[in-house]
Order: sequence, then structure tokens, then C-alpha cells
Amino acid sequence: MSEGAIYLDHHATTPVDPEVLAEMLPWFTERPGNPHSRHHEHGWSAEAAVDIARSEIAALVNASDRDVFFTSGATESNNWAIKGMVPTFEDGRRRILVSAIEHPCVLNAARATGLTVTILPVDQGGGVDPQRVRAELEQGDVGLVSIMLANNEIGTIQPIAAIGRMAHEAGVPLHCDAAQAVGRIPVDMERLGVDLMSVTAHKLYGPKGIGALIVAPGWQKRLQPLIHGGGQQEGLRSGTVPTPLAVGFGAAAARARILLGSERRSLAALRNRLWAGIEGGIEGATLNGSEIMRLPGNLNFHIPGVDADDIIRAAPEIAVSTGSACSSESSAPSHVLAAIGLSEPDIRGSIRIGLGRPNTEEEVDMAIDVLIRAAVKVRK
Repeated sequence: MSEGAIYLDHHATTPVDPEVLAEMLPWFTERPGNPHSRHHEHGWSAEAAVDIARSEIAALVNASDRDVFFTSGATESNNWAIKGMVPTFEDGRRRILVSAIEHPCVLNAARATGLTVTILPVDQGGGVDPQRVRAELEQGDVGLVSIMLANNEIGTIQPIAAIGRMAHEAGVPLHCDAAQAVGRIPVDMERLGVDLMSVTAHKLYGPKGIGALIVAPGWQKRLQPLIHGGGQQEGLRSGTVPTPLAVGFGAAAARARILLGSERRSLAALRNRLWAGIEGGIEGATLNGSEIMRLPGNLNFHIPGVDADDIIRAAPEIAVSTGSACSSESSAPSHVLAAIGLSEPDIRGSIRIGLGRPNTEEEVDMAIDVLIRAAVKVRK
């Protein structure tokens, strides 16, 4: 991949929006205050800036600003939600429900608790059957349900509202990894019935290194801290909140709320244009995942008889990936694609594209041409 490659990997991370960066910069140099310093105006101004950011993030998901607890990112948020809830399980509840296509940090955090982890299967589109969730909950031994809102590889959007209703009927909290969804589709935490929601800034044109766990009021007193220290953030997540990053997160959330409607439509149109060109120009190219219930900028497909790594090497003009950025160092086949029934050769031939705010029709057309040429070259 060359440095000037067209960036089509927005599921891995998004570039910081220039307006977001402008909001952040003064807090790196001109405004040095610690938001937890209560004895001078530098600390007060930093605290106020963090509070504003918290409010913007809450507004994006229809939560209260008091429900937002800053973390280092979605991985920490997911670990905290799972490991922090396990000590509160009622007697006899020794199981955690997760879907087969959860992010590795959710799967591994659940396994690390030592409890029984029930892996819910998904259909060919990557969807979880809410009735399967109900059947598991009716056994009475489930202490937590953790199902992501939108998948990071195939973009599948889960029926979280239905799952949330079932979890609440059973008196079980629902955790949702919404890192890929927030800022890309409308997210209403209350309507979805989510009790703990993980989000991160760098998936919505904010800075890397900051995320949040949004916790419904009824569960805040039960959630146990994962990080102990000076008692910041109501004692639930100690450590100094990084003001520049929090400001950037808040600014990115505010921008996402304004642009959400128009951006969804434009990204869906670009994605459809891209897929039409690939499907029509590469023999056998097949979509992975749901055709309808997927993120607007997501495209994941496989090309029979080729290795996606070879395609990517033959297409240095574009930046795409074969799967999750968080597991790219592993040579193991994607557990997400395996869960929806793909064979190992088709998994090896799969490419993930994540369209984002900066992409244009001209870039999409160039990507189509580049991928078609690369497929021809590799097949020869």
C-alpha cells in the first residue's frame, strides 16, 4: 500500500475530522488544566470542557450525561462491562450469552471470567435469532447478554431492541458493543433497551485512545470498577480524563449527530455503486453478510479461487483489508466469516471495505477499476 492510497478502511479507524482537530488543539498547549483540579480556573475550564463532551456523546445515543464514563477505548469498555458485571450476578446465574461474531475483546473477556460462555449462532447474514436468546434466558442461569449492535467485518446490524426486551423480561442486563454503529446509524440507547453500551471516538472521526462505557442509571451502583486509583468519575473509572481527547470525542459526536442523516444516504449510495461495479466486473464476486441489514458504508465480499492478500498486494492504489484490524496480526481465518458458513478458501478470498466521510464517487470508480485489474492479474 502506498502512502497516497485511497483510504477505504474506515472500519479499522477513521481520520480525525479537521473541525474536531481544531477543537482539540488548544487543550494540548494553551489550556493545560487537569479536569480533576478543583482549586483554579485552569482545572475548572478543563472540567467544563469534559462535561460538554460528555453531554455531546450522551445526546448522540439518547442517554444522560451522567451515564457516560470515559475509558481508553472500546476494548477497555467491553472488558469493563463484562468483568465489572460478573461480581453482581445473582446466585445461580453463571452464564454469559454472546454472539458468534462478537469482537475478540468481548469473546476473550467473557472467557476470562471463568464462567460458562454460550455462543449464539448466527444466520448466513450474520443475524442473531431473538427467539434463540429467549430460549437461553428461560433457563434462568444467564447473568449477562453481550451482543454487538453492528459487526466490524460484515456490517450486520443486530435486532437489539427485540433482544433488549427479552433480557429485561428475564431481569438480565444487556451489554452492547456499539463501536461500529454509533455515528453511522441512529442509536437510541433507551429505545434499544441497552443497559451498558461501549463506544469509541476513533470510529466516528475523533481521536484514538479514548472511548466510553455508557451505563444506564439502574446499573451504575452494581457495576464494579476495573481500574482503581484516585476515585475519578464517581469512583467507577479512576485515572485522569485526557481533556484534549475528551474534547475531540465530544466534537466528533456533535458532528456525527448533525451529519448522520445525509451521511447515511451518501455512504449507502457509494457502497451500492462500488458493489455494482465489483459484482459486474469480477466473475464470481459474492457478497458476505446481509444485503439489507448492514452498515451503509460496509462492503465485504469474496472472490472464488483467489487469496485476498494477493489481491491487496496487486492493488496498492487503495487501502482495504481482509478483516478486523484488531486481529490482522493473526493468520487464523476470520471467526466472523466462518460463523456465517463460508469455507476456508472463501474466507481467504474475502475483502473488507469501509467507506467513510471523505470518500467520493471518483474514488469509488477508481477502486472498482483497481480491484478488477488486480483480480485479473492474480487469476492469471
